[in-house]
Amino acid sequence: MQSQQKFPKSYSFEFFPPRTDQGLVKLETVWNQLAEVKPDFFSVTYGAGGSTRENTLNTVKSIQQNTGIEVAHHLSCVAATYASIDEILQQFRQNNIKRIVALRGDMPSGMHVRGDFNYASDLVEFIRKQCGDEFQIEIAAYPEMHPQAANPEKDLEHFKIKVDAGADRAITQYFYNIDAYFAFIESCEKVNIDVPIIPGIMPIINFSQLARFSDACGAEIPRWIRKRMEGYGDDSASIRAFSTEFLTGMVQRLLDNGVPGVHFYTMNQARPTLAIWEQLSFPE
Repeated sequence: MQSQQKFPKSYSFEFFPPRTDQGLVKLETVWNQLAEVKPDFFSVTYGAGGSTRENTLNTVKSIQQNTGIEVAHHLSCVAATYASIDEILQQFRQNNIKRIVALRGDMPSGMHVRGDFNYASDLVEFIRKQCGDEFQIEIAAYPEMHPQAANPEKDLEHFKIKVDAGADRAITQYFYNIDAYFAFIESCEKVNIDVPIIPGIMPIINFSQLARFSDACGAEIPRWIRKRMEGYGDDSASIRAFSTEFLTGMVQRLLDNGVPGVHFYTMNQARPTLAIWEQLSFPE
């Protein structure tokens, strides 16, 4: 963990763009509650193939204008062209968006044309070529291996290519096995990867939904947690209490070991994340 201990700490919260006006009103309440703890930035996700492009941009603009806190705009490149990405970068400039989470993304259903970019590393390289250091670029990291990677070695190789293309920092897929994160950092150190790698934390809100998503994205839910959740059944209060207790302990251990910050996947809810945040002892 020595490579990570030298970096300044950064704390952030992630949202997905609401589909309705009512959803935006609810999210406004959430971001205002989370803004009170003064995160370094928020981030807003981007649908497959840019399917939420307008909603994402509008949400980013609203948060920045209403809170004065920077917002990272997720940007996926699958099915995109050089011209379309260049157009988006121009929009970012016009709206004072300085942070980008650069991703490959998923191919939209029914679409088969990949566009000009094959990998997230291509997107990072293109942004740097077009814009120099104008944007802070975050990339994704997978402590438990990307679900489409052939093996851990290939996954690490692809991650290093993204870093070397010009990424500033990485945010991990959420995880519940802390040793997977520590092992991943050790592997990165062995190949001289030298950027902050921020652990991603997902509060457990709806376990059946989380289990389905985790099975699809390759994030392991340890067997003992699955069994505990199954035992709670529909007892949402017990699920929330367990999530808060378990994740507070896990995040505190991460902080005590010198991680360069924490990124919370909020699922557009403030209370589950704040319940953890309020119990943490942050390093000076």
